[in-house]
Amino acid sequence: MTLEQLRIFLAVAEMLHFTRAAEALYITQPAVSAAIQSLEIGYGVRLFHRIGRHIEITDAGKLLQGEAQKILDHVELTERGLKELNNLQRGELKIGASLTVGNYWLPEKISQFKQLYPGIFINCKLGNAEEICEGTALGMYDLGLVTGDIKPSLQQSLEKNEVGSDRLQIVVGKSHPWYQLTEIYLDELFSTSWVMRESGSGAQQMFEQALQSWGIEPNKLDVVLNLNTSEMVKAVVESGVGASALPESMVKKEIQLGTLHAVQITNPHKKSGKKLEIVQPVWKLKHRQRFHTRVMIAFEAILTQENAQVA
Repeated sequence: MTLEQLRIFLAVAEMLHFTRAAEALYITQPAVSAAIQSLEIGYGVRLFHRIGRHIEITDAGKLLQGEAQKILDHVELTERGLKELNNLQRGELKIGASLTVGNYWLPEKISQFKQLYPGIFINCKLGNAEEICEGTALGMYDLGLVTGDIKPSLQQSLEKNEVGSDRLQIVVGKSHPWYQLTEIYLDELFSTSWVMRESGSGAQQMFEQALQSWGIEPNKLDVVLNLNTSEMVKAVVESGVGASALPESMVKKEIQLGTLHAVQITNPHKKSGKKLEIVQPVWKLKHRQRFHTRVMIAFEAILTQENAQVA
């Protein structure tokens, strides 16, 4: 049984006439007769009674008529869905994002995309940068958005492009001795306790790399807590426990309200007194070999446009 046979059968069942059905379908009358005969012989049933010069549909024909219409309606919906998918009217985009990127950087981009393509469903999962990199390499996500480094073992599978950036701020709560200071010297980093993210965090990777570039071994700092979300780190530091390096995007409001205070770091050994900064790129990741859908390409265009504005 083919879709073409079902279309021919439905035309005959509607018009109860072989010749008129052939004309409506722009095919020959023998082609219509052959299609009906093939169905009848193939399933051992009569679909139409031939009575003189006219035909009547049989009970078997009525059964097939209802089911054939359902089949063709479903095929039409499927074809329409595929066309809409290609035209970005429907579809799904699976995004994996590291926690800070997903909570503070990504929502605006998703909002812009949904305004342009409201029919696209976005499925976004959050995790630490290491989890998102691995998930993107395994095909769990169409796109990954992270800060920090990508494991060498995953670099062959993943293509990365910078689509934005965020700055890490050294922040403290109101009860901390640094709260009244605008800047501190580099060697003063040893004089306080620290609240850190876990090692798989992109922000933590960037902070440790910055420390090493300044000649400081991260394990020499007095780390009193390791937490698995930046929100927890922020809450603990606000309550007065130690200092931390957190993305500017997530502490901006708290700094404005005065519940957190950001201090600049200055290297006393540099005559210029230049302030030290930690800027972390936001990376867009995708698998090098997997098919890139039009939905993916459209979302990437939003990210690229935003990156151009940042640059």
